[in-house]
Amino acid sequence: MKNLEEIIKRCQKNNGKAQKQLYDCFSPWLYGVCLQYCKDKTEAEDHLQESFIKIFTNIKKYRFEGSFEGWMRRIVVNTIIETFRKKNPVYFVDSIEDIAKDAPEISEHTETINPKELLTFVEELPPKYKLVFNLYALEGYSHQEISDILGISIGTSKSNLSRARKILKDRLSIKKNDSIIA
Repeated sequence: MKNLEEIIKRCQKNNGKAQKQLYDCFSPWLYGVCLQYCKDKTEAEDHLQESFIKIFTNIKKYRFEGSFEGWMRRIVVNTIIETFRKKNPVYFVDSIEDIAKDAPEISEHTETINPKELLTFVEELPPKYKLVFNLYALEGYSHQEISDILGISIGTSKSNLSRARKILKDRLSIKKNDSIIA
C-alpha cells in the first residue's frame, strides 16, 4: 500500500477515499482473522464490518507507535470476544482434573495431516473451545489473560483448552485410522 502513514493520517481526518483504500487493502487479511474465530462466513463478514466501524471510529487514537496491523488485529479480536461474551455470559465445564487425564498432546499426529485439514478441524470446534484455543494458540494469551478477557476462571480457560485439544486429538485419530484403513 502506498504510504500507509499518509493514508492513516487522512483516515484520521475522516477522508472517505482513504478509508476505502485502507479497507480494500486490509479487509481480506482481517476477514481471514475473523474466519479463525467464527462459525461461518456470514458471521465473519458481520464481525469484519463491525471491526472496521471500530477501526475508523478509533483511528484518531492510533499514535503511530507499534504495528498498525497489530492494532487493527487487536480491534478485530476484541470485537469478536465482546460479541462472544454478550452471547455466552456464563458457561460451566467439568473440572480440569477430570479432563486433563484424557487429553494428551496432539503433536503425535501433526505430521499426518496437512495444515488446511487441521484448520478445518479447529473451525469445527464448539465456539467456547474454539475461542479459548485461538486466544491461547494463535494470539499467545496466557490463561490468566483469557480469564480476564472472557470473565471466566483460569480453570475454565484451561479446561476449555484441554477439551479443544481432546476434540482435535480425537478427530486427528479418526483421520489417521481412516487413512490406514483406506
